[in-house]
Amino acid sequence: MNILVLDDEKEIADLVELYMKNENYNVFKFYNSKEAMNCIDTQKLDFAILDVMIKDVDGFEICKYIREKDLHFPIIMLTAKIEDKDMIQGLAIRGR
Repeated sequence: MNILVLDDEKEIADLVELYMKNENYNVFKFYNSKEAMNCIDTQKLDFAILDVMIKDVDGFEICKYIREKDLHFPIIMLTAKIEDKDMIQGLAIRGR
């Protein structure tokens, strides 16, 4: 399985990558959204782990980008946000 990991905090991204590789997943790890979006456009992905509060294009927008490309793989959102509105926003993202 090919997994996309996007987090601008290097330590978190590296730790997620380590755990995923230990489970024999192929990991595409990025610290910025531009490179992650390029990966989404060029690789067959099976799963994504996205930081919500990344500095350039946030995780919600990346999730929307994935869904608008009509890709239906699972996405886990990493966040420190705890408000209901943030959870609802993440769950409500759909493609076309």
